[in-house]
Amino acid sequence: MQTILKFRYFLALLCIISCGDSQEKKGGEKNETSVESVTSNIKTEDKTILFFGNSLTAGYGLDTEEAFPALIQNRLDSLGLNYTAINSGVSGETTSGGLNRLGWVLNQKVDVFVLELGANDGLRGIPLQETKNNLQQMIDLVRNKNPETKIILTGMQIPPNMGADYTTEFKYMYPKLAEKNNIALIPFLLEGVAGNPELNLEDGIHPTAEGQKIVRDNVWSVLKNVLK
Repeated sequence: MQTILKFRYFLALLCIISCGDSQEKKGGEKNETSVESVTSNIKTEDKTILFFGNSLTAGYGLDTEEAFPALIQNRLDSLGLNYTAINSGVSGETTSGGLNRLGWVLNQKVDVFVLELGANDGLRGIPLQETKNNLQQMIDLVRNKNPETKIILTGMQIPPNMGADYTTEFKYMYPKLAEKNNIALIPFLLEGVAGNPELNLEDGIHPTAEGQKIVRDNVWSVLKNVLK
């Protein structure tokens, strides 16, 4: 109960396209993202970790408490760490959409900013330079708002549908950005989950509840060092 009260599902928006666009085409289903106000009781002494991403962060197809930001909150609570994890994942978000809403999101104080965007860009075949520029602008916005905010970039990989060159450049875009900006990097958010049917929903893209636990561990392996 403590975790449920402490964890706040920060932001929801009408989806543009989900990471599971192929699933929508097959089943005609639309993404749904729960809405919960952030004006509730976040302890003033708590620091804030903001998970800013797409459906992978939002926990598409699962209950809010099963998404990895909520699982991170459980870990924080079990260790007695005074941090509040905020899930600002929006299904279908591209880097362009994220850039457009980031200014509003940063109206609150953020101590750790976890940037998880770009997968939908890759699935759409958006030019890599555009995606890279958007990610860089978001990093710059966070730092301009508060230079003390610690930033973590989550690496992503995509299927080879767009060709080998595009896929390879997409993969290495993240470590290059992390190195350029001297920020922490989660090499591949879906390490140990991607490609495993038992750990993904029927669309083959979004993790199941068990898959989200592995994603949590991937995030925690880097986040724990940033929190020290």
